[in-house]
Amino acid sequence: MKKVTIFITLLFFALGSTGLLFSQQNQMDTKFQEIVDEYLDELWKFYPTSATMAGFHDYDKKLENLKSGKIENRRETLEELNQKFVAEVDQTKLSPEVKINHQIIVDALERELILHENLLPWEYDPIFYNHILVNSIKSLLTGDFAPMATRAKNARERLEDIPRLIKQARKNLKTPPKLFTETAIKQFPGVLNFYKNEIPTLIEEAPSDLKSDIQSRLQNVIPELEQFQTYLKEELLPKSTGNFRLGEAHRRLVRRTFQNKILLDQLIARAKTDYKNLRREMFLVCIPFYKIMNPKIDIENPPSNLTEEQLKNTVISHVFDKIEKDHPTQEKFVDEIKTFSDEVKTFMSENQIFELPEKELSLELMPLEYRRMGWTRLITPPVYGEKGNYTCQISPIPNDLKEDKVQSLLQEYNNYLLPSWILRNVYPGKFIPLNVTRENSSSLLRKLYPNKPLIKGWPLIIEDTLVNSGFGNYDLRVRLNQLKLRLRAVIDFILEFNIHEGGMTKDQAISYMTRGGFQSEAEAERKWNQIVLNPGKAAFAYVGLQELLDIEKEYKKMKGDDYNRKEFFRKVLEHGAIPIRHLYDKVLQEQP
Repeated sequence: MKKVTIFITLLFFALGSTGLLFSQQNQMDTKFQEIVDEYLDELWKFYPTSATMAGFHDYDKKLENLKSGKIENRRETLEELNQKFVAEVDQTKLSPEVKINHQIIVDALERELILHENLLPWEYDPIFYNHILVNSIKSLLTGDFAPMATRAKNARERLEDIPRLIKQARKNLKTPPKLFTETAIKQFPGVLNFYKNEIPTLIEEAPSDLKSDIQSRLQNVIPELEQFQTYLKEELLPKSTGNFRLGEAHRRLVRRTFQNKILLDQLIARAKTDYKNLRREMFLVCIPFYKIMNPKIDIENPPSNLTEEQLKNTVISHVFDKIEKDHPTQEKFVDEIKTFSDEVKTFMSENQIFELPEKELSLELMPLEYRRMGWTRLITPPVYGEKGNYTCQISPIPNDLKEDKVQSLLQEYNNYLLPSWILRNVYPGKFIPLNVTRENSSSLLRKLYPNKPLIKGWPLIIEDTLVNSGFGNYDLRVRLNQLKLRLRAVIDFILEFNIHEGGMTKDQAISYMTRGGFQSEAEAERKWNQIVLNPGKAAFAYVGLQELLDIEKEYKKMKGDDYNRKEFFRKVLEHGAIPIRHLYDKVLQEQP
């Protein structure tokens, strides 16, 4: 009887302790959410255009106010919020899922602090203003979250403030890197076209009084925009002498963006090994082609003065020169991407590579004002709303390029490279991981701040399954170009650090891409621009791939003979695009 009494006492104590723990977690979770709500409200207040695009409509009448005092206030707010997350939130008392959210928001806050301390886009990036000028109005007039009368009225209010924003831009901008200003200038005809031609069409169904008001405001705004365009060309460009290299700030930025588990030094070592291994595998694939393609040397008895790497370069380059002639025309470039995308989707469905989402991905031409930042741009539904479509915008090959560069790009994106490139950048691309994150997660923070290496690396790991399943009919030319793209991911990762943290010059980078990665000079120059304009982005795919390969290796050990890759793909994404360091535990947690 005494033993029974002791057992009951211990049981009640254990239950009481558990109840106390749950109570503490609930209280701390609530406190954390209160600070998150404050952070997001302050974020949207400072970036009202981004708020509208995210589906948060409390500030639809407002336009960004970027005078120096407001920017300084924002930085002070960030520092105060940072202190609150540290001082008022005890991570040990948060529930497990909220702990993940806590790390997500802390990383996001740190990234914005880096923005205010180092990147300073309002001072060194005129593209920053281009996007506000377009998105502030377009996000209102193209949405369906409110009646047209409401959206047009808010657009009218923002239009009233456009001259003030332009004045602030002229005052704020100092000495941007030259490439930033050149890119802004090339985008600006798209900005003007939006105001001159698209807005009048978008307000056709607005009430007549609002339509009249907006048209009247446009008559005032358009000359201001034209003067700003002249300012970019004649005043800002001559003084665009700023340094694009981020140095130590780059390491801080990628650490908060990668959210990885593998140490950076280990990733760098892997990249160097992969560089050698991929080039060797490309060489082996090329040998049978080379022998029947009017070979310049006897590959069985190569000249003794050629090093092993020189031999690889000779053979691989020769084969690419022959097969790259099969490519789309400049006029049909985007259409061919759409055709190949349909083929990829059909193959994935018929071979049950992955359970495809019910949501469709539409493809369209990228507007001029967004070009020069990348080949594709994925538009997702607002994170605060339930409705919305997924659209992948595709940039055509620029018309202002010289003919030799146009041909160089077309040969780079030949019919054997496009399928694998589409897998990574169009379908499934980022679309499926982001869609699954949205469908499976109720966390606003996980939708707002998905892990970028995960959503860029996932298509690379699924690509192998498609090729092994017969995508491309086991054509070795498709395989060769898949390996070339995998090598490009490695090179992009290496260049990301050598450019932003080292002193690699443009000529050195282009030489590395063309000689080591067999890229065309036009493609190499384009990639240089992307790395300079988008710090961190070039490394995402390789980091995500390596992390996923490590997780898959452990998952195979855990499942043994029950391992199924399709199930692994599903399990990776079912938790949403959370920081990769947390994904390990989620995926490798044995189910009861």
